[in-house]
Amino acid sequence: MASVTIYDVAARAEVSIKTVSRVMNNEPNVRPVMRERVLEAAGALGYAPNLSARSLAGSRSFVIAVFADAPLTLDHWRSERGSDYLQRIQLGATVETRGAGYHLLVELIDHDGPKVRQEVGALLAALKPDGVILTPPSCDNEVVLELLDKAGTPYVRLGPERPEGLGPRVHMDDVAAAREMTEHLADLGHTRIGFVTGDKRLGASQARREGYVAAMKARGLKVDKAWIRQGDFTFESGHKAAKALLALDAPPTAIFASSDEMAVGVLAAMAEADLSAPGDISVAGFDDSPVSRLTRPQLTTIRQPLVEMSTLAARMLINGVARYSDNGQRPRDELLPFTLIQRASTAAPKG
Repeated sequence: MASVTIYDVAARAEVSIKTVSRVMNNEPNVRPVMRERVLEAAGALGYAPNLSARSLAGSRSFVIAVFADAPLTLDHWRSERGSDYLQRIQLGATVETRGAGYHLLVELIDHDGPKVRQEVGALLAALKPDGVILTPPSCDNEVVLELLDKAGTPYVRLGPERPEGLGPRVHMDDVAAAREMTEHLADLGHTRIGFVTGDKRLGASQARREGYVAAMKARGLKVDKAWIRQGDFTFESGHKAAKALLALDAPPTAIFASSDEMAVGVLAAMAEADLSAPGDISVAGFDDSPVSRLTRPQLTTIRQPLVEMSTLAARMLINGVARYSDNGQRPRDELLPFTLIQRASTAAPKG
């Protein structure tokens, strides 16, 4: 059976081949009624445009790439960033790109590697993407940004540390989120609040620590250096940090870990010490990852809108990313809201 062609779609919709092409390429200035007629005809005939042919016909590749930081091993990736971090980014971007007739490709690049220039250059030459979504820490990597600018490839940075003049970004306010969580614990009556920081390489880690410290000082609460422990977003680091906090002469009555993975590590260390949340110590996390709903008790946490962020980033690229704000002076900056999710792991301190 012969495959369905653009000519068949045009004949069924009673429009020109050019109109079908414009609809399939998601070009502007097509009347909604006409677009609906073409899409209905394409669906009825089972027509799917050939990506390679579309690419050859114009200057676009119909590919949006996601550049994610590549660790040494897949296991390290899963533990370091949380099992669903990349999945949520991929979900939002995939739905958006598929609806517009684009393909999404996720590429792992070694942000800290000596060959990052060659690696990114080769990817851009091979894929010729219409746009790139950059995740931390690549979104702040000067080499990566330089190569994208030289290639004329539009990009959107997700959650970057540095906003100044480095291109469009989509992000949430990590400082405000950590501050709100710390204030939540203080509102419950906690004055000794421990904090587990994240990976030093990521700007979000420093921002969340900043929010914690700001909230403690604003409430007139002591910020004891012994209450702040270094983590790296892994279960193991949260477990280690919690053991150190529990060993203090006066342990915190609440522990705020700057990722859910580390918060689960805190709960595990408490269980080993025959302690429970929130009866003995309240525990809070950050991310609202699936694991936050699987713990007992379920975790109080901050929901960061990763799916929404990647959806908006993909949409900006597909629609011809607006590199600058309305006044033309600053790169476009989209701030999305976070949500504090209160569950059973936090309560007023004992006694």
